[in-house]
Amino acid sequence: MNRYVSAERALRTAAPHELLDAVRRVLIEQYAADSVELFMADYGLTVLQPVSVLPHTLEPVSAHSSPAGRAFGAQEPFVEGADGGPLRVHLPVTVRGDRLGVLTVAFAGEEQVADCLAELAQIAEMLGHEVVVAERDTDLYLQARRKDRLTLAAEMQWQLLPGRSCARPEYELGAQLEPAYAIFGDNFDWSATADRFTLYVSNGMGEGIEASLLTNLAVNALRNARRAGIGLADQAALADQAVYAHYRGRCYLSVLMLDFDLASGRAWVVDAGSPQLLRLRDGVVERVHFDAQLPLGMFEETDYVTQEFQAEPGDRLIFVSDGVYSVASPVGETYGDAALARAITATRLLPAAEVPRAILRELAGHRGKNLPDDDALVVCLDWRGRST
Repeated sequence: MNRYVSAERALRTAAPHELLDAVRRVLIEQYAADSVELFMADYGLTVLQPVSVLPHTLEPVSAHSSPAGRAFGAQEPFVEGADGGPLRVHLPVTVRGDRLGVLTVAFAGEEQVADCLAELAQIAEMLGHEVVVAERDTDLYLQARRKDRLTLAAEMQWQLLPGRSCARPEYELGAQLEPAYAIFGDNFDWSATADRFTLYVSNGMGEGIEASLLTNLAVNALRNARRAGIGLADQAALADQAVYAHYRGRCYLSVLMLDFDLASGRAWVVDAGSPQLLRLRDGVVERVHFDAQLPLGMFEETDYVTQEFQAEPGDRLIFVSDGVYSVASPVGETYGDAALARAITATRLLPAAEVPRAILRELAGHRGKNLPDDDALVVCLDWRGRST
């Protein structure tokens, strides 16, 4: 049995909480590694947190300015050290574009790394797939993602999400919520098939646990309708009925819904509230306007209609909640379209997965030292289209 197969078998047969021990054992025994550590990206995407069990703990490292952070940001292996001395290989742990963290493997010298770097990268990717499955049965990896305690509302919101990024040949997508450890009402959801890609960007009214409960009800109602094979407008109508039946119009949820045809880039859209879409095309940023319809749950038995939208290869689509474009500076200046356009232009060279965090940093600078009054959501969708 070759060593890569040994790693694959070890990961496949390991208990959910023992994945790191399993991969560490194989890499030390079969690849002559000196040490192996796994770091998970925290909810705020600021640090990489070690997966460890007391008393064996390590310090978090920066997700931006450390060697491990370099591998995480570039999504490429990064080798630290040279000149015949000890090496540390930092390998992105990513599942279909969803960036989970970094696997760091230390070696005594270059000779152990030269012929196995590609295999190590594959093992890191395989570990990511196993972590995603293992999270159903253990809290270990979810605990490792948090550098602070999550509020209950934030716990509910993060558990509701499909991921923070994804990638296919036709598109790349990244999203981020802030404040990451105290989010309550904003949310995003997506689903893809062989031919279609559906995206929801939502903004639930209220604060704290009540906003999170509202969003959970609405998103699960949308998913229930979508999974029944129902069209976009009827998905909105059924979710609207579910929210209204529970709240009787006291609470409602704004949502922007898009259903893309992957072959053509043509999309059907339901605009039911406040999330906004800006498009970067050929270096120009502009707001994309749709006919606004009522938020979900505001009135009984609202009818929704779809509109059409065309995405072109090379388009970058930025979706933001009102917690982004309505934020005021210390002197009362609203962030608005102009500041958003500058932020989108400034981040045009970043990959989609890094754009939301970068825009939210710009937003924090605009807000100054004031604590946010509302949660904020940014979703970036890079449309490549399908080659013919």
